[in-house]
Amino acid sequence: MRSEQEMLDLIITTAREDERIRAAILNGSRANPNAPKDFFQDFDVVYFVTDMAPFIRNLEWIRRFGELMLLQLPEDMQDPPPAMDQGYGYLMQFADGNRIDLGFYPLAKIPEKIEDSLTVLLLDKDGIVPPLPPADESGYLPKPPTARQFADCCNEFWWVSAYVAKGLWREELPYARHILEVWTRDQLTRMLNWYIGVKTGFAVNPGKLGKYLQKYLEPELWEMLLKTCADGSPEHTWDALFAMGDLFRIAALRVAGHFGFKYNQTEDRNMTAHLRHVHALPRDAGEMY
Repeated sequence: MRSEQEMLDLIITTAREDERIRAAILNGSRANPNAPKDFFQDFDVVYFVTDMAPFIRNLEWIRRFGELMLLQLPEDMQDPPPAMDQGYGYLMQFADGNRIDLGFYPLAKIPEKIEDSLTVLLLDKDGIVPPLPPADESGYLPKPPTARQFADCCNEFWWVSAYVAKGLWREELPYARHILEVWTRDQLTRMLNWYIGVKTGFAVNPGKLGKYLQKYLEPELWEMLLKTCADGSPEHTWDALFAMGDLFRIAALRVAGHFGFKYNQTEDRNMTAHLRHVHALPRDAGEMY
């Protein structure tokens, strides 16, 4: 596997030797001084060019970066739809384990693309990139919720929990697991981000999809979060759903207390009782209540 320095040398040398590339920046975790360093980190690179056309669908040109294991061209895909932001990207997974997410943009997009607080200048041939502050996580810190955002998060968490219960009772496990792991967990993670924000003065980054939660949650809350990760058993999925509710309640009450928000105890009590009722409902029941 090529080293980080070898990859950066390749990325910078490629840009330096091509007259059409006038500047290059690095974003993402490799630009983040606080991100744990390992060999899975992508090289998120942007080349700013004088002419986009030669770099679009040019599979021959990207061979210089290494032997490809897998290539994705986001702007040529229909699902998900392309960003339509005047750029063109190559997402390259190489046979040696390295990965480069390489984007090309016209020079006019420089001001927009350097707004990311995790930006490191790799090359500027013409002095066209304004001075950049040291890369930091300021653009990725959780923001305090408004009372409406807090209430909406709570309401959505309990609302989608009912879908999990419905799916489990119907023995539609893929459906139930999707709702649990996407819709319900999204709201739990949102609340935990606010909870960590309250603890830290909104000065730390819990990470994309909560990947750094273990670092900031108390051990007992981390153990509760682990209990929300079920295996393929329907009963264990019920256990995970109830664990999510318990953890959500703890975090929400602490966030509400800090900001002086009202936590809707009635929603919580009603839906928790409903989930327990559906859990105990016989499979041959003719009506719900």
